[in-house]
Amino acid sequence: MTVSWRAYRRARRRSRQAWALLAVLALSAVGSAGWFFTAGQFVAAEPAIAGPREAPVFDGTWMKPVIPVHAVPQGSALTALERLSVKGRAPKDNYQREAFGQAWLDVDRNGCDTRNDILRRDLTAVGFTEGSKCKVVSGSIHEPYTGKAMEFRRGPESSKEIQIDHVVALSDAWQKGAQGLTLQQRQSLANDPINLIAADGPANQQKSASDAASWLPKNKNIRCHYVARQISVKASYGLWVTQPERDAMKRVLDSCPDQPTITAR
Repeated sequence: MTVSWRAYRRARRRSRQAWALLAVLALSAVGSAGWFFTAGQFVAAEPAIAGPREAPVFDGTWMKPVIPVHAVPQGSALTALERLSVKGRAPKDNYQREAFGQAWLDVDRNGCDTRNDILRRDLTAVGFTEGSKCKVVSGSIHEPYTGKAMEFRRGPESSKEIQIDHVVALSDAWQKGAQGLTLQQRQSLANDPINLIAADGPANQQKSASDAASWLPKNKNIRCHYVARQISVKASYGLWVTQPERDAMKRVLDSCPDQPTITAR
C-alpha cells in the first residue's frame, strides 16, 4: 500500500506539471494569435522601406554639368559639416522666388527643362510625349521620403502627386547666404541636380522651407543620404547652417559616420 500510494502521488504530481505546461503553451499560442490578428500581420506584411535609389545624381549621357560656386568636398559628410559656418538666419522678408531665376530653366542647356530632367533621372519605365525625349508623361518611382511605390502620370491634378523637391529649400538658402550670390549662381543652385529629388507631393508640401532641425523624411533609411545631400549643397554654394540645424544633422550622421558627401557622379 505504501509503495502504491507513493507511486500514485508521483503520478499525480507529474500530471499536474504536464497540465501546467499545456496551459502555458496554450496561453502563449493565444497571445501569439492575438498579436498576429491585431498588429503582427501588418508588421509581417509591411515591405521594408527602401533607402535612396542607387543611381547617379548626374547622367552624362544626356545631362550637362551645372557649375556651382565651389566643388563639393570629397570625403565624409561629417567632416564637411564641421567645416560649414554656423550663424543665425538672415531676414526673410525680402525673399522672392524670382531671385533664383525662372522656375525650371534649362540651365545646363541640354534642351530639356530641369523638372523633366529630374523626372527622367529619378523615375523608371519613363514614358515621353510622342516625338519627345524631354517631356515625361509617365513613370514609376520608389519614392524616397516615404518609401512607398508610386506611379507618375502627367495631368492637371495628377502631376502634383510627384513634385521636385529642393533638398535645401530656396527660402532656407536665401536666409543662409544665397543673398550674397549672383543671379547666375542662384539659378545654378535652384537647378543643380544634387539639390533636386523627385518626391511625394504631400511630403514635399509638409517639408515646405524647413531645414533638418524641423523636418526629416519619414523614411529613416534615407535620412543619412538626405542630410549628406543638404551638407553637400551648402558646402558647394557657400551657405551656412544654424546651430539647431547643425545639431540635427550631426545626430543623423552619428548613426552613419562613414556617409560620404553627394557629388555629381
